[in-house]
Amino acid sequence: MSNSSSITQFLLLPFADTRELQLLHFWLFLGIYLAALLGNGLIITTIAWDQHLHTSMYFFLLNLALLDLGSISVIVPKSMANSLWGTRAISYAGCATQLFLFAFLVSAELYLLTIMSYDRYVAICKPLHYGTLLGSRACVHMAAAAWATGFLTALLHTANTFSLPLCKGNALGQFFCEIPQILKLSCSHSYLRELGVIMFSASFFEGCFVLIVVSYVQILRAVLRIPSEQGRHKAFSTCLPHLAVISLFISTVIFAHLKPPSNSSPSLDLVVSVLYSVVPPAVNPLIYSMRNQELKVALKKLVQSFFFQQQ
Repeated sequence: MSNSSSITQFLLLPFADTRELQLLHFWLFLGIYLAALLGNGLIITTIAWDQHLHTSMYFFLLNLALLDLGSISVIVPKSMANSLWGTRAISYAGCATQLFLFAFLVSAELYLLTIMSYDRYVAICKPLHYGTLLGSRACVHMAAAAWATGFLTALLHTANTFSLPLCKGNALGQFFCEIPQILKLSCSHSYLRELGVIMFSASFFEGCFVLIVVSYVQILRAVLRIPSEQGRHKAFSTCLPHLAVISLFISTVIFAHLKPPSNSSPSLDLVVSVLYSVVPPAVNPLIYSMRNQELKVALKKLVQSFFFQQQ
């Protein structure tokens, strides 16, 4: 039996045992990662470049793209490298760092999504008060609060998780360092302390989700009063995909962290983790930009400007 002081590395769950499937996983994740890099990178560059997009909505969207870019970069390249080189190992320090950064970025993203839903609620339902409630200073403070709260949440979880004695080996049933998988290695009843912190965070996440749903319900009620059928269709086609992606993100995060270990299935754990860790960063740029005419026009101008400079 080993304890946490003697563990120098953890073994991550491989996606496949055969070399062909390992390479397939590498190329699949590489495609998803490059798509996320391209999509989020274009959003960040376009918003920073175009002065017309220096508004609260695009400021929050830029922050969301930064968080998505960070969260997928924390876990996917390591998983790709392991599949490419046929290894499973991640160092103890590397695992703690990965867990902290991922928890930090995912928590901050949830808080930011809550702020973004409030921003859209005020813009659509209380447009006359928009400048007062969401001025530039208020937006900066709200975004900073999301990042700071995510940092504190991650620090609390990481400190709690890695202070536990680990005596059930070093093999994790996940392709990245996830809190529930590390808790399974603990042989001490003190893991209940971290479970309590997880349940508190989950209730906070559920509260954020309720606020998001309430905001979108109010938005949709306002949309139904739009006399133009084309205007209603445009608003619905924008709001409903946002809500669908947010629902998938939050529900899978909560399910992954509150699911009883006895009911754990490696394949189910893998699917759920991919749904909240890999899919949103790759899909968000499409959801938040493809139906946004202002962003598409600015992106087109950016591309044209780039090619003209090359000539």
